[in-house]
Parts: sequence; structure tokens; C-alpha cells
Amino acid sequence: MAVGQILEEDDGVEEPGVPRLRLAVLTSDKGWPYSWEEDVSIRDCHVNCEVERVWQIVKGNVNKWFDTHRGTYFAPKRRVLIGTPGMGKSVAAGSYLLYQLLHCDAEQLPMVAYFIGNRTFLFGKIAKTVSVYMGEASILRIVDGLPDRGFKGYIIYDVALACRQPAAGLPCKGWGMIVVTPPNKNNYYSWAKQTGAEEFIINCLEENNVKAMCAWIKRNQIPQKQAKYWKEVNGCTNKVGPILRFIFGKQASDDRINACQQAVDGMNALTFERYLYIGYC
Repeated sequence: MAVGQILEEDDGVEEPGVPRLRLAVLTSDKGWPYSWEEDVSIRDCHVNCEVERVWQIVKGNVNKWFDTHRGTYFAPKRRVLIGTPGMGKSVAAGSYLLYQLLHCDAEQLPMVAYFIGNRTFLFGKIAKTVSVYMGEASILRIVDGLPDRGFKGYIIYDVALACRQPAAGLPCKGWGMIVVTPPNKNNYYSWAKQTGAEEFIINCLEENNVKAMCAWIKRNQIPQKQAKYWKEVNGCTNKVGPILRFIFGKQASDDRINACQQAVDGMNALTFERYLYIGYC
């Protein structure tokens, strides 16, 4: 998929004889930062119209930032991307944002940082380097001095650890930042309030998006096996919803159903009231 190409949202209108593009796949031989944290190799980043919509929102603000005249101060918007746990926002939206930001003009945006877990990956686009920092304290000292040296940058902060908000010093002066998080306010609320961050939601996949993913995963199989695989995944989706972490295997789906049943059985008035205030998409 070429940089700048756009996956459009399905408006229900298709040109006769022209199938709508449902999915684009970005493949990295070294995997994506999300998989590095999980110590697994996830080479494919699946991009659908929702993932593209997230980038277009970020891109609009980044372009305004680039168009600001030299000497005029412009603070990029801070944003919080909220999505259902397990739906793929980290491995898809987080990775795609990184891909696109790394392909922005290096002179205009020379630095990109990706925070996940206890590690931060700092990409220097002009020198074409990537540095890895353990813990937030070390990277905070580094990025805090970059704006004074004229380096613009953008931070992707993936809340991979429960109830851990970004540090109060993020982002550094003049940098942009987006937090990728499930709908648990303990992960972002204080930081968002302090920085005036704008919240928005990434929606779960539609059926045709999941079907396209199945077609890609089984692209080297005969049609009969592709159809069987889609039937299995679709059955799991009907039971647990379009949550990628739980639909591409019967065991994962069954475990999810059992966990949900246990949560319902153990619910009391207090937990019921708490769940009323948790958003969903």
C-alpha cells in the first residue's frame, strides 16, 4: 500500500464491477513494536477503514503543524484513542500510525517515539537510527532536551500496562502525542485532563473486514479451506464479537466465553454500577 493511499469507509454504495478495497496489509520482516513487547513476531499490520480514519485525524493536525510559519508557536493536539481490549488497536492502529509518521518528511518531523510497556523506541529519521530505552525516566531526559535543539517529534504511547498513565512530563514542549488505550479511565484520565487531550473512539471491525483478514491469512490455501476457515472464524465472531484476540481459534473463543460467564456470575450491585460507566465501541 502506497503512502498517501486512503481506505474509504463503506457507505453502502459500490461501483458496479469494482470490488471495494476492504483491507491493506503492511508487512515488516522485523515485526512491529507491539509484537516486540510481547516477544512474538507479528509481521503483518492489517489496515482497514477505521485504522485509516485514525491516521487521517492525526494527519490533519500534523499537516497544520508543518504549515505553521517559522517563528510561530503551534502546539499539536494531544489525543487519546480508545478502543475495546483485544480488537487490534495496538497492533493495527499503533503500528500504522508509526508507519505513516516515519514516512512524513524527515526535515519537518525528524523524531518519532513509541512507548510500550517498559520500553521506548526512539526513531531518528534523519540519521535513520532507532534507540531503545528501558523505563520512562531515561527517555524523558532525552526527549526533554530535543525541542531546544530544534527537533520536532511525535509520541505514540501504547498503554500496554494496566492502570499506568503517561508521565506528567509527556509530551515534551512542542511535540505531538497520542495515547492508545482501552476504555479504562485509570489509563489516561489524569493525563488527558492535564494536557487537554481530545478523546476519540476506534470502532470494532465489520464482518467484511474480518472476512478480508481471513482471506489474507489463508491466501495460499485452496478455496474450500478458505471457506472452512471463514466459517469457523465467523462462528467465533458471532459468539464473542469482532475482537481479534479471541476469534482466530476455537480455544481462544471458548476461553473468552468462559471468562465472560464467570464475570457475569460473580457480578454484584457494586460491579454492575461500575460497568455502567465504562464505554464500549
